Amino acid sequence: MTESEAAARIQELSARIHHLNYQYYHQSLSEVSDYEFDMLLEELNRLENQFTHLRPANSPTQRVGGSITKSFPTVVHKYPMLSLGNTYSEEDLGEFHKRVHKVLEGDFEYVCEQKFDGVAISLTYRHGELVRGVTRGDGTRGDDITANVRTIKTIPLKLQGPDYPEEFEVRGEVFMPFSVFEKLNAEREDIGEVLLANPRNAASGTLKLQDSGLVARRQLSCFAYSYLSTPLPFETHAEALAALKKWGFNVSDTYQVCHHLEEVMAYIKLWETKRFELPIATDGIVIKVNNFNQQEELGYTAKIPRWAIAYKFKAMSAATRLLDIQYQVGRTGAVTPVALLQPVLLAGTTVKRASLHNANEILRHDIHVGDVVYVEKGGEIIPKITGVDKSQRLPDSKPVQYLDTCPACQTPLVRTEGEAHHYCPNEKGCPPQIKGKLEHFISRNAMNIMSLGEGKIDLLFEKGLVKTPDQFYDLTPEKLMGLSKEYNGEKSGKTRTISFGAKTVDNILAGIQKSKEAPFDRVLFALGIRFVGSTVARKLAQHFSTIDLLEKAPYDALIQVPEIGDRIALSVLSWFTDPENKVILSRLQAAGLQFSQEKSAATATQSDLLAGQTFVISGVFQNHSRDELQDLISANGGKIVSAISKKLSFLVAGDKMGPAKREKAQELEIKIITVNELLGLLGR
Repeated sequence: MTESEAAARIQELSARIHHLNYQYYHQSLSEVSDYEFDMLLEELNRLENQFTHLRPANSPTQRVGGSITKSFPTVVHKYPMLSLGNTYSEEDLGEFHKRVHKVLEGDFEYVCEQKFDGVAISLTYRHGELVRGVTRGDGTRGDDITANVRTIKTIPLKLQGPDYPEEFEVRGEVFMPFSVFEKLNAEREDIGEVLLANPRNAASGTLKLQDSGLVARRQLSCFAYSYLSTPLPFETHAEALAALKKWGFNVSDTYQVCHHLEEVMAYIKLWETKRFELPIATDGIVIKVNNFNQQEELGYTAKIPRWAIAYKFKAMSAATRLLDIQYQVGRTGAVTPVALLQPVLLAGTTVKRASLHNANEILRHDIHVGDVVYVEKGGEIIPKITGVDKSQRLPDSKPVQYLDTCPACQTPLVRTEGEAHHYCPNEKGCPPQIKGKLEHFISRNAMNIMSLGEGKIDLLFEKGLVKTPDQFYDLTPEKLMGLSKEYNGEKSGKTRTISFGAKTVDNILAGIQKSKEAPFDRVLFALGIRFVGSTVARKLAQHFSTIDLLEKAPYDALIQVPEIGDRIALSVLSWFTDPENKVILSRLQAAGLQFSQEKSAATATQSDLLAGQTFVISGVFQNHSRDELQDLISANGGKIVSAISKKLSFLVAGDKMGPAKREKAQELEIKIITVNELLGLLGR
């Protein structure tokens, strides 16, 4: 293919994929199958890799991320990102209305919108293409996070239609949908990580990640809520919102034009409970004067616009009685207390259970069984207990004594210093832990055996057919046919009959056979090594390429892998030294699972110029990520270590390196080098 032919095909594919993305994410239409879409994207990616200079900045291939940013440049906002004045009362809202009425002559109207609890973002477009995405920062300047913004699929990279201005700015709210947040926290809990507090914090942290590939996997979304340019081509804010939606922006359909204060109050009352049907948390309503000329007439104070105000909802809370505490045991052995409550209506749903998190929380609130407790559901998804009404405490009640033995197997619980959770150490004999590991193994991000599930796993475990993952591959029609039981699902809370007929058995065995095609990184994640989530598993698989190399890797080799620290390295070493795990691994290999992949170009051996040399990398580097430098050293025979000692060959120093490391290196007469000097060792 000639360069001109490639350019034409890249343009054609880009336009087609942009269109399909718009149809899917904004119109809920799938014009082609997932396979056809993937083939178009794969062809585009192949052409762009072959003709790299032809890749547009806003190519659809940038949706998956992959760039590493060590520092985010600071950008001064063309239009300051001001805060809004807040009110919690109808009286204050009435006073705001009087002030507006006093300044404006004639009629005016408002636009009411949801105050989404996400992260404000500023997006600049030129000639119909995204050129910059900037955080709010201090309102005057923010961080340029364009590479991360390009991964958010509800933010258009290229606009629809021909009638957009040459240059303009859009304000929006980036958020993590509840469904994504739940999955992310489920995975973190599954591997023993601390849970994220709420979707807003998760979205904020994700936007500032330096690896745009990881940002893409977090599946953030965005609602556009404001248009800015000079001059303004619209008379009203409502017209601007309609135009943004037409051009391909994700504009929430929840806004409403209100002609009177009474309509504003009716809108507030409607959404006080209806907001809980939305995919994102909201904490209030934003009321704006609709006409742009009238906005200019009202003007600004030093900090806020006079033409807008935010009406904040009070946190939704209810009082109810704590009936009991149930303790759940997870896959990693973590024991989590759950409050069983007298049913109470809260935020539009009936709440019967609430999180108590851990023993520290129970002690902090001084909780007694039988207490009247306050339950809140604000930005959190799962209701939580926020306090106790001690005036209603029963006279004979006693403080909750946290369990000292596992509720499932009665093994004494342990609590590691510095950790909040209690753990059951009986990982090989505790039924919830065993079943949790089996459920993890078949899950979507692991082996993806969708024909199985919680109830079927419980049945297979009860019948003694499957207690370790390798035993899935021993199942036959004869072993499965006719099995049945009544099952009460802990997660669903529903009782149902599980039975294995011919069709069910065929589906199970077909799913197990299909799972043998899962790539190495997913198999590694499925093994359930503590602290090894899907991202870490991918890093390990890319770096070591085979299970044999990973199994033989010493501590120093593990910690030189990007994102692998002391805790993960020790967990991996511990898993591979367990004799029972070795047996399981051997049987999974014999069953035909994928335990190798092609080594990435970054870590493939290039030379032995650094053989026998050891390196510590510290600080921030302007033109290189630490991962890139680690891969470069490893590929040329060098060894990455974590600590400075007399045996160290070089300390590669970047900006903001801690003074303690420099002092220790100087004390031990270790040679301190720059990145350029490192490249010089390689003749570059």
